[in-house]
Amino acid sequence: MATLFIADLHLNVHEPAITAGFLRFLERDAQQADALYILGDLFDAWIGDDDPQPLHANVANALRQLQQRGIPCYFIHGNRDFLLGKRFATQAGMTLLPAEQVVECYGRRILIMHGDTLCIDDAAYQKCRRRVHNPVIQWLFLRLPLRLRLKVAAKMRAASQQANQHKSQQIMDVNPQAVQVCLQAYGVNTLIHGHTHRPAIHTVITDSSEAQRAVLGAWHEQGWMIKVTASDTALISFPF
Repeated sequence: MATLFIADLHLNVHEPAITAGFLRFLERDAQQADALYILGDLFDAWIGDDDPQPLHANVANALRQLQQRGIPCYFIHGNRDFLLGKRFATQAGMTLLPAEQVVECYGRRILIMHGDTLCIDDAAYQKCRRRVHNPVIQWLFLRLPLRLRLKVAAKMRAASQQANQHKSQQIMDVNPQAVQVCLQAYGVNTLIHGHTHRPAIHTVITDSSEAQRAVLGAWHEQGWMIKVTASDTALISFPF
């Protein structure tokens, strides 16, 4: 058996092939797993659990079927769906986890997260992240009319895309020192995250030992998962 990790699907109504690929993944790969962990950005945008988007209901139903078969699903918020709340999680049968979590997998301790907090060289992004994660700002935003929330989210997404065009690839990647500090703080030698859209498994040299950083790919033209077994950590791509 195996435990599966995915991230950065960015599900939205404009790319039905990705949604179809995800539903097939749930019916095929996830059905054989011990557990499924979604490490953020399951959706391309999330403006509140009260958004009556049919896509959200379809995904929730598919995830709940996984839970009903005895396969637990866990969710860590990403930078696109950080407002996903308890209401949707309950509908989907998912367990919400904190931004950083150590999980036990077949005798191994693995640190999981979305990954954006490791990109500390992108000062502008980190400043924006702190602002939108302010509980007061979130409370106020979620009480705006749905139509206004849609406009605000679209405007923020466009501004983010424009800003990223002028940033170097290095700035938008994780900071190596931040990775080392995080691994040592949690006392683990394996880290799994998404966010950067740079799928790879890296060797990280810390002060005390050698560690592994596994990065998930984004679901643009194919799906990605990390499969952890008792003996291996594998990064796997597959067609939709």
